[in-house]
Amino acid sequence: MMRGPMDGKVAMITGVGRGIGRTIALELASRGATLVLTDRNAGALNETARLISANLTGELENKVNEQHVCREADVTDFDQVASLCQDAVAHLKRIDILVNNAAVAGPTRPVAEIELGDWEGVLRINLTGAFICAKAVLPHMMERRCGKIINMASIAGKLAYAMRSPYAASKWGLIGFTKTLAEECGPYNIQVNAVCPGPVKGERIDEVVTARARELNIPVQDVEKEYVAKSCMKRMVTESEVASLVAFLASAESDGITGEAIGITAGYYL
Repeated sequence: MMRGPMDGKVAMITGVGRGIGRTIALELASRGATLVLTDRNAGALNETARLISANLTGELENKVNEQHVCREADVTDFDQVASLCQDAVAHLKRIDILVNNAAVAGPTRPVAEIELGDWEGVLRINLTGAFICAKAVLPHMMERRCGKIINMASIAGKLAYAMRSPYAASKWGLIGFTKTLAEECGPYNIQVNAVCPGPVKGERIDEVVTARARELNIPVQDVEKEYVAKSCMKRMVTESEVASLVAFLASAESDGITGEAIGITAGYYL
C-alpha cells in the first residue's frame, strides 16, 4: 500500500463547509491525514465529508471512512469544542494538527456605521473561536510534546482595510495570538503559525466584492478590478494554493518554522 506524506497524522479543521476550509480538508486527506471535521452548518459539513470520500480510492478511502470524525459544532462554544476534541482523541488516539479556519466576513461599512453587535460577533468567531479551539487541543498536544496549530489569518491582518474594520481587527488579533502562542508552546515542540492569504478566488471574495460595490454604489466589476490591480501578479490566489501552504505547515518539513505570519497573496498590497 502506498503511504501518503501525512499518513498516521490526525488533523482537526474548523469551518470546512465551503471554500478554503473545504479545500484544506480535501488536500490533507489526499496526503493521507485522518480528519476531524467541524462546521456549524451540518449540511455543508456532510457535503465536505462526502467529497472527501468521493475523491479518495482503495484502502485509503476505507481508512478515512472508518476513522474520520465529522461533527457539527460552534467554535465559540467551549463545551462543544472540548467535547469534540475529547471524542476525537478517544476515537483516533491523537490530534496532531489544528487548523483554525472558521471565520465570517462581517459587515462592509465605515466604523461610524457599524453596530456593536456586528463588531463583537466577528471577533467572537474569528478570534475567540481560534482561542477556544487552541485551548481545547493544547493539553493533549503539550502532554505529547508535539503538535502544529495553523491559524487562518489574512493580509487584512497586516494592512489597513477601510470599511472592513471588524474583520481586519480580528485578523490583526489572530496574528498577535499566533506569535504569543508560539512563544508559549515552543518548549513543548508545538509550532504555531498564521497563514495570511490575499484575495482568494471563490465564493467568499464574490460576496465581499458585491457588498463593497453596494456600499460604494459602484459596479461590481470596478471593485473586482481594484482587487486584482493591487496584486503584483494581477490575479487572485486560488484556494488550492492556500491549501498547499497549509499542508506544508502541517508537515514535518515545517518543523523549524513557528511564530510566523506567512503571506500568500500574489503580491497584494493596500
